[in-house]
Amino acid sequence: MRTTILITSLGPNTSNGLFASPDQWQAPGLDLFQFAPIIPGGPEWFTKPVLIALLSSAVIIAVCWAAFAKPMIVPRGWQSIGEYAYDFVRDQIARPSLGKDADRWMGLLLTIFLTVLLWNLMGVIPLIQFPVAAHIAFPLVLAVTVYGIKVYLGVRHHGVRGYLRGIVHLPGLPGWAYGLYAPMILAEVFINSLFTHFLRLFANMFAGHIIVAFFSSVGFWFLFERLTPLGVGLGVIGVLMTIVMTALEMLIQFLQAFLFAMLASMFIASGLHGEH
Repeated sequence: MRTTILITSLGPNTSNGLFASPDQWQAPGLDLFQFAPIIPGGPEWFTKPVLIALLSSAVIIAVCWAAFAKPMIVPRGWQSIGEYAYDFVRDQIARPSLGKDADRWMGLLLTIFLTVLLWNLMGVIPLIQFPVAAHIAFPLVLAVTVYGIKVYLGVRHHGVRGYLRGIVHLPGLPGWAYGLYAPMILAEVFINSLFTHFLRLFANMFAGHIIVAFFSSVGFWFLFERLTPLGVGLGVIGVLMTIVMTALEMLIQFLQAFLFAMLASMFIASGLHGEH
């Protein structure tokens, strides 16, 4: 199904193909990330990624409601899955950075982890097959939200001067060295951290979607569109690589959700503790 969607989405005038002729295989490109409004003549912002994001939110709400609305002493079914996810986020993401404050922030961190994970997994679900985080606006919104919380907590708990002093202070550093050190650490805390937070997630999902699309299009083209004795080998390689890369992509999707939530926990902790 993925290959059918990818091939048919590329028109004969696709400029990023390896060959100019529509009768020859063309590599998928940036067209995979361009979507028209779902409703013709409707809002331009209401595109496939937005619909998938809304669907993801509905799924997460439904799963959490099923898991935690009526908890039992002995967890079963959805409650078992929900408690496993909660324990994982608490023990592996929240507590290492937030310590005793972990439970206060579990609602936010669990939501971030589940949201990013489901966004990513949408890239391998049949008929949907688009990782929401491959559209840069979505991870950017989450990262800016965490960034705002970090700065707010730092200023609220330590004041502007105290927050900045805690960031730049480095025990044992000579006074003259702060002229070099302070601008670099402030740029890291207030500029670089924001971009690395969302760009890592976006870049991995973007590249993974392109790679899987590339191999699936090879398999579909040489096995179904233009089946020839010489092309069968390429088609089989394309199918096998699609399977391998999809499995690898699912692992990366989980790891990126974990890293994004872990960084969110670290940034929140830096605001609470007034340190970089």
